[in-house]
Amino acid sequence: MGVYMLKIAVLYGGTSGEREVSLSTGKGIINALKKNGHEVMDIDFNPERLNEILNLNVDLVFIGLHGRYGEDGKIQGLLDMLEIPYVGSGVLASALAMDKAKSKQIFSQYGIATARSKTYQVRSNNPSEISEAIKKDFKPPFVIKPNQEGSTLGLTIVKDIAQIEEGVENASQSDDTILVEDYIGGREVTVPVVGKQGEEKALPVIEIIPKSDYYDFESKYQPGGSEHIVPAQIPEEMTDKLQKHAVLAHQLLGCDVYSRVDFIVTNENEAVILEVNTLPGMTPTSLFPDSAKKIGWSYEEMVERFVELSIKK
Repeated sequence: MGVYMLKIAVLYGGTSGEREVSLSTGKGIINALKKNGHEVMDIDFNPERLNEILNLNVDLVFIGLHGRYGEDGKIQGLLDMLEIPYVGSGVLASALAMDKAKSKQIFSQYGIATARSKTYQVRSNNPSEISEAIKKDFKPPFVIKPNQEGSTLGLTIVKDIAQIEEGVENASQSDDTILVEDYIGGREVTVPVVGKQGEEKALPVIEIIPKSDYYDFESKYQPGGSEHIVPAQIPEEMTDKLQKHAVLAHQLLGCDVYSRVDFIVTNENEAVILEVNTLPGMTPTSLFPDSAKKIGWSYEEMVERFVELSIKK
């Protein structure tokens, strides 16, 4: 493990819809850092208490936040201005990954398959106008979700056009821009990526078997909500493709240190990218640590690797 002791602040909690998960991620990271011999300060982050960040005197910040104000580049920008190093992706990569429509444009330009999608501005239009527009553009099944929210919050799978208005309503509670995309059926897989920029490696592919018919918030985060199969039981050729595309997606957005890239493997055997998570869940039962275990990294070793990669930047 690390040979030096650092003073590390862990930011967790936050004010996004993913606060509960972040509390659990934070706890995991804090315990691991302490076991690794670091001096840890834990901060339940709130944008109304920025003085806690402005007065930080630490060697490194470990961001255990998810969703808005944590994963979207805002806190990264603040830390950059304060010249405090932090674990993970910088401002641009974080903001791009959080903006699903923008990141999809980049992926498809480089030959990574994405679902056909379109964005709609809620603020300038009323919900029924948007619903009418969606009816013209899409045929069920399709997905309505906020353009910038993690963890499938505010997501609706529209199987019948009667659900459109409610779906728009739901998604627009989280964001002024909603994203509508064709529903892609198939197997859900995710690929963790780790390494310094230009030398990233993909960890074993994980297949997620949701207990509900869709991998929703509950099945992501409730114990027993979904089953993880690591490594995923898929042909070697597909495994290679997923790992290559995951590293490429991570690099195209300019991510740093680690990320987790979600895909659907369709019944026609195509790998369709869903999104890149720049701050994936790090609770001890999360996907990333599960995959790291397969290559022999304990949770503590994994956390220490992130620290080492960040300090060497």
